[in-house]
Amino acid sequence: MTHFKLTLAYDGTNFAGYQIQPHQRTVQGVLQKALGKMAKVDSIHIDGSGRTDSGVHALGQVVSFDYPGEIPARAMRLAMNSLMPLDIEILDAEIVSADFHARYSAKGKRYQYRVARGRFTDPFKRLYTGHYPYGLDVDRIRTALKDVVGTHDFTSFAASGGVIEDKVRTIYEATVQDDQANHELVFEFYGNGFLYNMVRIIVATLLEIGNGRRDVHDFLRLYEVKDRQQARGTAPASGLYLKEVYY
Repeated sequence: MTHFKLTLAYDGTNFAGYQIQPHQRTVQGVLQKALGKMAKVDSIHIDGSGRTDSGVHALGQVVSFDYPGEIPARAMRLAMNSLMPLDIEILDAEIVSADFHARYSAKGKRYQYRVARGRFTDPFKRLYTGHYPYGLDVDRIRTALKDVVGTHDFTSFAASGGVIEDKVRTIYEATVQDDQANHELVFEFYGNGFLYNMVRIIVATLLEIGNGRRDVHDFLRLYEVKDRQQARGTAPASGLYLKEVYY
């Protein structure tokens, strides 16, 4: 057995998310089928650093798995890319120690969220950005982002019905870039972990703050009330990218 770590990028538009599901096209399913074809078995189980939802993209997703046989890392990358559809690329392949696990060995993750600010939906951005056509005060958003950084209970920013009880997470960095040339806001969040839909709910809240519909320090109140309904919105999946996983 050879234990591998792969780093990959994918366009999530035509996937029903990362995690394998019956009768659905998923990133995990495509990868496992390709590995099975290489090894001449039905499938090889892979572990991902985390799930991404339908429509969510990745610039640096990480998976790990045991491969039955010996193959150099470079050959693994070349072989896998020859079997990948056009919406997945294997960026890197490494042979790692047997105790490496794509999910449990991760120390942190960085997500990016892109918001298109045009008055109308750009047909060439609609699958790769969220869209917010209303007025925004970016300085208010930058002030609010300071309240996102730190260790907080993110209950108000987790999708309802989740099974994870401990909703305390630490955000090390939370930034926004006003990309005026492309008429976009580009958010980045780096933390030790993220709850289901957490980034998308945070972004929706920040946009409401930027639009003046919430107090600039409303995050502090939302941490205290621990009520998903008071955060309300969820930004579209199309603007979200898993950018990097740290080990």
